[in-house]
Amino acid sequence: MAGTTIFTLLSKDADTRARTGYIDLPHGRVHTPVFMPVGTNATVKAVSKDSLAQIGCEIILANTYHLYLRPGHELIREAGGLHGFTGWKGNFLTDSGGFQVFSLAPFRKISDEGVRFQSHIDGSKHMLTPELAVDIQTAFRSDIFMQLDVCSSFGVERKEAMNALLLTSAWAARSKAHWEATRQDHDFEGKLFGIVQGNFFEDLRMRSAEEILKLDLPGVAIGGLSVGEPFDQFCHYLAFTAALLPEHKPRYVMGIGTPEYILEAVEQGIDMFDCVFPTRTARNGLLFTSYGPISIKQAQYTRDFSAPDPSCDCDVCKQYSRAYLRHLYKNNEILFSMLASYHNLAFLHEFLHKIRYSIEERRFSAFKKDYLAQYRSKL
Repeated sequence: MAGTTIFTLLSKDADTRARTGYIDLPHGRVHTPVFMPVGTNATVKAVSKDSLAQIGCEIILANTYHLYLRPGHELIREAGGLHGFTGWKGNFLTDSGGFQVFSLAPFRKISDEGVRFQSHIDGSKHMLTPELAVDIQTAFRSDIFMQLDVCSSFGVERKEAMNALLLTSAWAARSKAHWEATRQDHDFEGKLFGIVQGNFFEDLRMRSAEEILKLDLPGVAIGGLSVGEPFDQFCHYLAFTAALLPEHKPRYVMGIGTPEYILEAVEQGIDMFDCVFPTRTARNGLLFTSYGPISIKQAQYTRDFSAPDPSCDCDVCKQYSRAYLRHLYKNNEILFSMLASYHNLAFLHEFLHKIRYSIEERRFSAFKKDYLAQYRSKL
């Protein structure tokens, strides 16, 4: 059945919605809450699969839009799916490609059928439908499929938000029907997640949640957040939408990857999140620390021989100084991107471990307050 439970609840916080659990997927168990590194082209930039495994990563995200255009889903199918193609032993979540198409506003046209768009690579024209998105992710042998949806930006008129909602709901139903019709033909079953839209209108959020939840898919994502809205608006609509979701399904918020946003999501009972921010900013000189991010390009670190984050237990912090990392960055050494990206992902993995432990001890609220006070202290 579509709604077969893949999530197991382990513990809940005393006075928030924060919770721990695990998701059983074809390539192993994923402990939650979890941050998923983004591997747009089936690789997390500057981080090897062995390094990801060393960090303790159990699931990464790959991008359907980019991999569909290059190298193509049929080639990846021939390789044995993303796992055969990349050698990654953990789980893959693949998005539907909808957000990337959404960002190509001048080069796409949305209709009831799907999205017609022009490739950013060679200008070729393509039609992405809900059914094709499922077929592509089936070729990838993804552990989690995302439905094709329509994301509307912050500040749009209600009519545009309603149209995006209606298409997302219709496409979710078509995605489910195609997923159920074709999954029996394969020896591998990825799990299809629906996406709640509704922009920044409470009644539309309620309607979208009702329509998506009726489909009884294995998991559900909250879409249309972290799209340029003020932080207080993000927090309000995150809390409002999360409260509409059932306890027995995994909950996913796309596009968040800093401690402040992650803590807000966890507080509302969110289990999964992803973002390119930790690795993208790492390559540009930003390092996460327990006292807030630092920009290694600043001259003050020229003779700073301390670890990037003395309280972090990752291999980078054990072996390299801020001074050395700054030297690598200033000389455009590839090793900097590798070490900085590894550190930021290891930092977040350690951070999520601390979060899970605080929930197990039913003291998440105190942990959040203390952690943010320290993180914002800028020592």
